[in-house]
Amino acid sequence: MSNSSSITEFLLLAFADTRQLQLLHFWLFLGIYLAALLGNGLIITAVACDHRLHTPMYFFLLNLSLLDLGSISTTVPKSVANSLWDSRAISYSGCTAQVFFFTFLFVAEYCVLTIMAYDRYVAICQPLHYGTLLGSRACVHMAAAAWGSGFLYALLHTANTFSLPLCQGNAVEQFFCEIPQILKLSCSCSYLREVGLLVLSACLAFGCFVFILFSYVQIFRAVLRIPSDQGCHRALSTCLPHLAVVSLFISTATFAYLKPPSISSPVLDLLVAVLYSVVPPAVNPLLYSMRNQELKDALRKMMNGCFSERIFPVFFCKAFIM
Repeated sequence: MSNSSSITEFLLLAFADTRQLQLLHFWLFLGIYLAALLGNGLIITAVACDHRLHTPMYFFLLNLSLLDLGSISTTVPKSVANSLWDSRAISYSGCTAQVFFFTFLFVAEYCVLTIMAYDRYVAICQPLHYGTLLGSRACVHMAAAAWGSGFLYALLHTANTFSLPLCQGNAVEQFFCEIPQILKLSCSCSYLREVGLLVLSACLAFGCFVFILFSYVQIFRAVLRIPSDQGCHRALSTCLPHLAVVSLFISTATFAYLKPPSISSPVLDLLVAVLYSVVPPAVNPLLYSMRNQELKDALRKMMNGCFSERIFPVFFCKAFIM
């Protein structure tokens, strides 16, 4: 038996036992991480530098990209380093930091996605009130509320989780530290308080999901009434990327946390964790840039400027603006 006071480190789940597969995991995750850094970095730079993108929709997209960068930077670098150095260890404080920052950024991202659904609803269903309902001050307040909610949520759950006595060893059955895996290490019955908080959180998350669903029902009803094909296409080009991101985010996270125990296995848990923690930050920039002409124009303009000043090769960025 061990307890939380005697644990100085945790052992994360290894992707592979052989050295060749460990190196394959290293290069694969390093490539995904660099792609996420590049894609989200380009969106952040384009929105910040192009005055035409200084609108509520792109302000929230900038926040989403910042959260994606933070989220993937919380989990992937440690996993990559462990694969390179053939290690599984993460310190107690490092595990605590991973739980806090991943929960913080994950919850804040869900809040931002909910706000973005509201932004699209107002823009399409109530365009005459858009400037009033989504002015600069309102946007800043909503973004601050999203970040603040994530921070408070993460602080509460991290403190509560690591205050529990841990009696089941220090082996975490995941490639990063997350609350459900830490709870599996706690003593029997001592984790019920945290489970109660998670159930309450699930109810609040379901409320946000219902709001997003209601927003898009109203949006598609309004789009179907638009007489011109051009107006309909423009409306859909701003909504479909967000809908794709929300669908990917919610479906993978829901399956990860609500799948039946009967189908749970270390391999499946690992695969699902990659799908909801690693894939979205890398894929989101592509989803938002594929159908958004304004963003593609801003990125192309920025790339042309970088190329003329020989700052960095443009071919690294063409995937996001083609």
